[in-house]
Amino acid sequence: MNSFDIDFDSDKAAAYLRQLSPQDFAGFGLDHVAYVRPVTVDDAPAFSVHAADGTPLTVLAERDVAFATVRQNDMEPLSVH
Repeated sequence: MNSFDIDFDSDKAAAYLRQLSPQDFAGFGLDHVAYVRPVTVDDAPAFSVHAADGTPLTVLAERDVAFATVRQNDMEPLSVH
């Protein structure tokens, strides 16, 4: 159980988030979120998948495949435009 499994009210949650260091905040969601953004590779459209901290993970030809790949790795995909 992590601290986010506790049923916080909004005031307690806001107080908790204000206590996060910049390093803690940067790592927030690191293991749970991946970002998918459109890119161009060799003049062809593709989709780059990045960890929450911006680390590139992979590049795939189709958006649906990129989202499915993220979900298969137990993370939530988010689109970046």
